[in-house]
Amino acid sequence: MRAIVQDVYGDAGVLRVDEVARPAPGGREVLVEVCAAGVDRGAWHAMTGLPLVARLGFGLGRPRHRTIGMDLAGRVAAVGAEVTEFKPGDEVYGSGRSTWAEFATAKPAKLFRKPEHLSFDQAACMPTSGATARLVLAKGRGDVLVLGAGGGVGAFTVMLAKARGDRVTAATSAGKIEAVKGFGADTVVDYATTPLEGRYDLIVECGGNRPLAELRKLLKPRGTLAIAGGEDGGRFLGGLERSLQLLAVSPFTRQTLRAPLALTRRADLEALAALTDPPLERSYPLDEAPTAMRRLAEGRVTGKLVLTT
Repeated sequence: MRAIVQDVYGDAGVLRVDEVARPAPGGREVLVEVCAAGVDRGAWHAMTGLPLVARLGFGLGRPRHRTIGMDLAGRVAAVGAEVTEFKPGDEVYGSGRSTWAEFATAKPAKLFRKPEHLSFDQAACMPTSGATARLVLAKGRGDVLVLGAGGGVGAFTVMLAKARGDRVTAATSAGKIEAVKGFGADTVVDYATTPLEGRYDLIVECGGNRPLAELRKLLKPRGTLAIAGGEDGGRFLGGLERSLQLLAVSPFTRQTLRAPLALTRRADLEALAALTDPPLERSYPLDEAPTAMRRLAEGRVTGKLVLTT
């Protein structure tokens, strides 16, 4: 089968299409014929091996898994002997392993039936970013500030917060303002030119690396700050540096400070299936994965990208 592979860490130039063996599902696994696979920051970290601490999981000297990718949508090709939830031919979406390929395996608990009203491309853009948005919105509601609202997690956060009735202020780059308005935000500001003001019940930081003290000044006394991203930290710990600082401060304030780690669950997929217009910017053929990753790394993507087989 065709798959995107890499033998070393690096920028998008390390990615290439190659013929690899089709995976076989284990007893409690599902083999999915991939129609579309999501592109997200997790894939960028796996591609680059950054921050360096992440190589404890990705592989120290070289990638442990040659093919990256988690999100997928497609048709069940085969199931393991112990799988009862799905059968060949079922259309599914969710989170799997090494999904930038024509076939990938996944655990049944991380799959859900693809809604009929969504295309495979739309479904593939939702799992990881949508699950993260649901997690950061789990505590705190009312007046919500979303920083980095033009990215994948930010877009879903705006959409889900508005769907439950929050008043949403969104900060993004100038070129993404109109798109973010389309996601439903009540107020959209250019973070490069407009100072942030007001006090919020919930702040969701999806990008950048604003100082923790600055973010806390924008919170109400018992407000909640949730950090869901940050790519501007040091080479060793990356955005984890600020998350560690947050954990150190948290016991000494009435504000709730969180840096949750999202793992896609079937409950997330079931809830996200109600969305009718997920924030998919565009789709690329599988062999154009390097182009998609370059655009993601440069911050030029509004919402989500997917790769199609």
